[in-house]
Amino acid sequence: MYRIFIVEDDGVIAAAVRRHLESWGYQVACAQRFDAVLAEFAAFDPQLVLLDISLPFFNGYHWCQEIRKISQVPVLFLTSASDNMNVVMAMQMGGDDLLAKPFDLQVLSAKVQAMLRRAYDFGAAPTLLSCGGAVLNLSNGTFHVHGQRVELTKNENKLLQLLLEKKGQIVSRDAMMTALWESDSFVDENTLSVNVNRLRRKLDAAGLPDFIHTRKGAGYLVEDAGV
Repeated sequence: MYRIFIVEDDGVIAAAVRRHLESWGYQVACAQRFDAVLAEFAAFDPQLVLLDISLPFFNGYHWCQEIRKISQVPVLFLTSASDNMNVVMAMQMGGDDLLAKPFDLQVLSAKVQAMLRRAYDFGAAPTLLSCGGAVLNLSNGTFHVHGQRVELTKNENKLLQLLLEKKGQIVSRDAMMTALWESDSFVDENTLSVNVNRLRRKLDAAGLPDFIHTRKGAGYLVEDAGV
């Protein structure tokens, strides 16, 4: 089931579009906080975004640029201003198509189907893991904190993936060693500690202090404090 994320501040339009797309079998979520669209996007991990241009706080162009920093998910702009300048801007900011308001819901669903078919018929949908402003893209191995890319080593990437997949749960040191080295035997536990501490320093430098919590005698975990 494809997931579609609607970023539209007109509640009537958002509700109508959501009902229509859900009737086609899609899983749909609407943005709730227009000052935290990227965090909600990452948490929902959609395969398509419907993005209004005129929004509170920041316009759709801004959010499309932020989304493009962490994902290549298709973006369909919705706008009441369909002049050439808006069309050009939408494409330059990373959009894939534009639909002018008012629009017919059947036309919308046809566009949605076509965009999903083009994007995913020949490959798997990207997968994002997120927590507290951190976003790990499993499809290309990139990691971003509040929209800024952070370079990770192979081991750091594996550790972060495991912790984010088990968000809110304690991951044992044995499980982490197995994930890194395919075995928890003949590996000095200090080697794991060194890798975790290096990852912590990078997260701290990126603005995420105390992102990884230690549970003495049990392991490590990350917790999402909310958007």
